[in-house]
Amino acid sequence: MKKFDKERVLLAVAGPVIALAVAFVLSAIVLLASGKSPVEPYALMFEQLSFSDIQVLIINQASLYYIAALAVAIGFRMNLFNIGVDGQYQLAAMMAAVVGAHANLPAALQVPLLILTAVCTGAFWSGIAGVLKVTRGVSEVVATIMLNAIATSVIAYLWLPNVFGVKVGNNNTTGEMHESGWVPGIDMGDAGEIYGLVFLAVLLGIAYWVVLNRTRFGFDLRASGASETAAAASGVDPKRMVLTAMLLSGGIAGMAGLPILLGDTHTYSLNFPTGIGFLGIGIALLGRNSPVGIAFAALLWAWLDKASPELDFHGYDKEIAVIMQGLIVLSVVVSYEAVREWGLRRQQRRVGAELAAGHVLGADNNTTKEVAGR
Repeated sequence: MKKFDKERVLLAVAGPVIALAVAFVLSAIVLLASGKSPVEPYALMFEQLSFSDIQVLIINQASLYYIAALAVAIGFRMNLFNIGVDGQYQLAAMMAAVVGAHANLPAALQVPLLILTAVCTGAFWSGIAGVLKVTRGVSEVVATIMLNAIATSVIAYLWLPNVFGVKVGNNNTTGEMHESGWVPGIDMGDAGEIYGLVFLAVLLGIAYWVVLNRTRFGFDLRASGASETAAAASGVDPKRMVLTAMLLSGGIAGMAGLPILLGDTHTYSLNFPTGIGFLGIGIALLGRNSPVGIAFAALLWAWLDKASPELDFHGYDKEIAVIMQGLIVLSVVVSYEAVREWGLRRQQRRVGAELAAGHVLGADNNTTKEVAGR
């Protein structure tokens, strides 16, 4: 591996490693300040990794986080901040649940229909922000935040009994979906079942890497994110790329709730997980928008979620995991900026050294020519 490639790998790894180290240290300080052991909580959570049922829960949860983080990452690569992933995936999950409860096609058609419903719903909801940005210059951050609030109201309306809602006790639901739309999982015995659509997350990660790194569209997307003016000079329509990126981001966000919807709950209710879209922001940041990095970050986040309940049984607050997640996000921002500055300084020193070496070489060549002329 060339020296330049080694430096790129070092810079890519340094940010997440520093962020995690800082987050662990700061969390330990919080524990010490509260009179608790700074080590035992982590030892307890690491111990949970040895239990097969916790492993299954981590994989299942990570699949939701991974898809949501990919949706955020696409926006980041275009220099867009799609903070509306949470509203997009929740509305998409509800629409898929409604269609699944009212349409009863063969499984070979029902499952693709539900996936298409979720994708189109998420893309439509994010597309509103995209259209507002390219036509009126409205910030996608403001637009998607507002759309999150509107999505909550739309969901509340759709839950009305005279619309699509079905009351089950005190719980609002969309009614149970037909079994043709259920996606069977991988039976792990007493450990539980891994969602069948975990493989959807894997396929999306592969597609994300291929499109961004091996296609002209991916190059245009990254170029537009780096500099719209430069991309426009090379023939790329920046407005079209903004709208396309928002549609793609929303379409992927729409699939974030499908693993649990089609593999476990089979209905959209008040118990459906929320906040996944916001967690996806931190996961995408920690993973540096790389499909492999995001996978590790999603597994880390899922581990913190699923292993932390054990802390309650040992006199520790499980919220220490939430503190960890928040500190990781803060540490990521600071560490990435520090690593970026460090990389720039190294690059400047390297260029300076090369210029100095070229100057010396040029001086030596001129001396040689003068001697030969004599």
